[in-house]
Amino acid sequence: MKPTLNLRKLPILKFAKSESRLDGAEPLSHFDRLQDFQQGEILDAQVQFHAHGEMRAAAEGGSAPWLQLSADTRLTLVCQRCLAPVEQEVTFAREFRFVASEAQAELEDEESEEDVLALSAEFDLLELVEDELLMALPASPKHALCPQAVKLQVADVDFQDTQDKPNPFAALVGLKLPKG
Repeated sequence: MKPTLNLRKLPILKFAKSESRLDGAEPLSHFDRLQDFQQGEILDAQVQFHAHGEMRAAAEGGSAPWLQLSADTRLTLVCQRCLAPVEQEVTFAREFRFVASEAQAELEDEESEEDVLALSAEFDLLELVEDELLMALPASPKHALCPQAVKLQVADVDFQDTQDKPNPFAALVGLKLPKG
């Protein structure tokens, strides 16, 4: 029987060295920050994720732990056109390279194309999944075709047009100050 891993305290170096794989699902209710975007009840919404650890050759010699991570879920967001609920798929697939410290990660993350994270004995995989899903949220969620007509006017039905009223500044046109 395979030992179960604690996804909130994943030993990332051991995970990478053993080239481990994780495929799983967690209830959306376990992701507090994602829930803030969910409109309506969560019910049985799930976050599906896939993780694969491996060691790859490092530029400075030796090898470095890497994590391939992807996840997806469906959220009910607010359509920015009609303001009605719209179901959206949110997904990402990324690779992360791990380095010895936060300082090194910060320095190398600026210079490298890949995402660089600090190695820790107890890595919170679910927090990283949530972070990446939050960054993958659409900036402006919309229906492909809104279910109800979008109101494009803000004028009130009782609004009266004032075009037939004289402009109060029209009389000033005739006034000119004497030169001099």
